[in-house]
Amino acid sequence: MTNQLHDLTAIELREQMLAGEVTAREVSEHFLSRAEALNGELRAFTHLAPECARARVDELEREEGLKHTLPLWGIPIGDKDLDHRAGMPTSWGSRLGSPEPQPESGRLARDLDASGTVSIGKTNCPEFGFPAYTENLIGEPARNPWDTTRTPGGSSGGAAVAVAARMLPCAPGSDGGGSIRIPAAACGLVGLKPSRGRVPGGTGIDQLAGLPVSGPLARTVEDAALLLDGMIGPRHGDGRAHDPFALDAPHPERSYLAALRASETPRNLRVGVSTWTPWTERMEISWSDGVQDVLDRTVSRLAALGHDVLPAPTPERWQGYADAFRTVWQAGGAALPVTDEALEHVEPLTRWLVGIGRRRTAAELAHALKWLTEFEARVIAAYEGFDVILTPILNDVAPALGSFDPEDGERNFEQQCQFTPFTSYVNVAGLPAIALPIAADPLPIGVQLIGRAGDELTLLCLGQQLEREFAWRKRACPLETVR
Repeated sequence: MTNQLHDLTAIELREQMLAGEVTAREVSEHFLSRAEALNGELRAFTHLAPECARARVDELEREEGLKHTLPLWGIPIGDKDLDHRAGMPTSWGSRLGSPEPQPESGRLARDLDASGTVSIGKTNCPEFGFPAYTENLIGEPARNPWDTTRTPGGSSGGAAVAVAARMLPCAPGSDGGGSIRIPAAACGLVGLKPSRGRVPGGTGIDQLAGLPVSGPLARTVEDAALLLDGMIGPRHGDGRAHDPFALDAPHPERSYLAALRASETPRNLRVGVSTWTPWTERMEISWSDGVQDVLDRTVSRLAALGHDVLPAPTPERWQGYADAFRTVWQAGGAALPVTDEALEHVEPLTRWLVGIGRRRTAAELAHALKWLTEFEARVIAAYEGFDVILTPILNDVAPALGSFDPEDGERNFEQQCQFTPFTSYVNVAGLPAIALPIAADPLPIGVQLIGRAGDELTLLCLGQQLEREFAWRKRACPLETVR
C-alpha cells in the first residue's frame, strides 16, 4: 500500500490514518523517502529534517488519542524557509541566512503543530521572499516538475514543487504580492491567499501595507480547506481564532472543510470578469493566447453552470498604483536586517530594493501608504456588486529558468510585474483570492477568483464546482507519471 501513499490526497491520507489502515510513521517515512529521492533534481527543499520529523511522530504516537480531534494529525508538510521552525535553520533564501537550528518555532509553525502536522523540512524560496520565481544563490534553483527547465514561480516555489511532485500532500506558503497564487498557477495547483487577518500566524496586519498573508497550496480544493483550518490553528468554542487580531471562523464551531462540505453547490453567483491590471500605467502588459483561451473556457463553463457572468468594472482613480506599490516594496527591502557592508553578499534585486528603499523619505512612504489605503477602498467599491471576480494570474505558462535579469534589479522587478500583472493589487486590497489549475496541456495555466473580504468560503465552493468540471483532482505532472 505504502508505495501509493503519495497518490492520495491529504483528505484520503487522513481518513486512512484515522481508520488505522496506515500509521503516521509509515506516512512520514514514505514522504521523507520520496523527498530525499527527488529533491536533488527539483530542489523543493533547502533543508530536509528526518530526525525532527521522526521525533515529531514519536510525540504524535504518545498522544494518539488526539488524532480524531486534530484536523491535520500525521499529515506531512514543509515550512517555507522564511518561517522559523525549532531545530531547523532558516535561510531566507539568502547567503545571509543562518545555518544554525532555530531555538524556537514561529507562530505559524506552532499552530500547525497544534493541528497535528509533521514537518519534514524547509521549502525553498527566493532571497527574502521578494521575487516571483525561486532562484537564489544558496544552491540550485527550484525546478518546475512539469518541465524542469522552467521556474515553478515564487516566492512559495519550493512548496509548490513539493506538492506538484507529490513530495508532500499539501504545504503552507505566504503571499505578499502573489507568492501563493503564482507558483500554484505555474505548477498546476490550488493556491489560496486568505483575507488579511484570517490566519493568525500570517495575518498581514503587522506588516507594511498589510500585504503578506499565509495560506495553503494543495492539489484539491478540499485539501486547501483542510490545510487552511490547520493554519488557523485551535479555536475557541465559538469559532474565534486564538488571536485577538484574527478574523472569526466562517461559522461558529465549524471548520472550513466542514463548511465546504455542508454548503450547497453554488448557483446564480454574480461573477465579474476582468483583465484589468494597474501595472499598465507603468509598463506594457500582454498575455498569451493560451491564457486568454483558458479564461474564455472558464467563462463559458461558469455561464453553463448557471452563474451570471458579466464584465467587472475598473476601480476608479487607479493611476499612481505602480509608484505607490514600488515605494512600499522598496521600503520592505529597506527594513531587512542587512547592514550596508553585507549588501555585497545579496542578489542585485535585493540590493536595488534595499538601496532605493533606504533613500526614500518618511514623507514618501507615508504618501504611498495613504494612497494604497484609498486604492483598497476603491477596489472594494468597484467589486461590491459581485460575489467573485475572475481574472488571469500569469501572462503565460511558467518561463524558463534564468528568464529574469540577474544583474539589473530594476529591470528584474519590471519583468516580474509583467509576468504576474493580476496578483499584487489583491494583496493591497486585503481580499481573499484562489488560484485554480484549469488547464495543463502541455503546461499548467490557471485562473484567479477574487472574493469579498472575509469570504473564503464562496471561493472554496465555486473552486470545488470548477474542480469537478475541469477534473484536475487526479491530474499528475509528467515527472510524476514516470516514477
